[in-house]
Amino acid sequence: MSSQPSPQVSPERIFFALNAYQQSHALKGAIDLELFTHIASGASTAAEIAKACQANERGVRVLCDYLTVVGFLTKTGAAYGLTPESAVFLNKKSPTYVGSVTDFLLNDWQMANYHNVANIVRKGSALEGAGDMNPENPVWVSFAKCMLPMVYPSTQAVAAASGEPGKKMKVLDLAAGHGMYGIAIAQRNPAAEIVAVDWKNVLQVALENAARLGVQDRYRTIPGSAFDVDFGTGYDLALLPNFLHHFDFKTNVALIKKVRAALNPAAGVLTVEFVPNDDRVTPPMAAAFSFMMLGATNGGDAYTFRELDQMFRDAGFSATTLHDIPNSPGKLLVTEY
Repeated sequence: MSSQPSPQVSPERIFFALNAYQQSHALKGAIDLELFTHIASGASTAAEIAKACQANERGVRVLCDYLTVVGFLTKTGAAYGLTPESAVFLNKKSPTYVGSVTDFLLNDWQMANYHNVANIVRKGSALEGAGDMNPENPVWVSFAKCMLPMVYPSTQAVAAASGEPGKKMKVLDLAAGHGMYGIAIAQRNPAAEIVAVDWKNVLQVALENAARLGVQDRYRTIPGSAFDVDFGTGYDLALLPNFLHHFDFKTNVALIKKVRAALNPAAGVLTVEFVPNDDRVTPPMAAAFSFMMLGATNGGDAYTFRELDQMFRDAGFSATTLHDIPNSPGKLLVTEY
């Protein structure tokens, strides 16, 4: 059998994949230079963009051409323009700007988790010294500060699903991070009291956000691990935003049981997660999230709705329903007591 490649087969995809780190860092460099913002403000040629960025014209031309090749810019003659996604999400003057997420997703610690994927796969989890769940890990302070634009749509979906404004309620926000899920509820409902649980260093960011948004008088914290601290009781709602994917199935069931014990009868849980289909390869972003968890955790995963629903049932809850979140790759799960 011939080993020669057929005319229809090309190694191009392989080379692009092996060089994909260049795409990541090209995008980060463009964000650092505020290149997309300058183009949105009217700079279009390499010379004009270079002047606005205070950068070398050749460097800007090469970077802009590369960003055009990979789909973040357009080019007509010598003029560069923004794609619809770049205009909405990478222009710093856009209300939906998400450029700050690069500080978390591309930090050295995060990328180092994947330097030896073969060994990660052999072990089936993060390597010794890697992973992201160590106590008071400063990476979560970075997360809390950087990810606000990305999570904004899901915070609004959670707030909308939390009940009618004016209804007195006590809300438990687990792995609160930046605190914006609970804060969004407090903003929508002036009768809501929020209790946030996370590491002490991370909760400082949440407290700052609560004060900035005027809900600090109804916002208190419980520092420590959600698995160890006493939540207290009497909650009317619990929030589990982007937390369950860090742990294995059995660990999640134990945590959810603890949450249920802190709730009033008839209370519920609102969960935000990346949820792949049962085939585990669609939709792309949710399905690919499993690989991130393989390198960054000791047992986490992107769970299907079937798996998440079973976790809640095993912990004593009844029905869970799955809902789309507008303008977000995540899903909202609404669980009844």
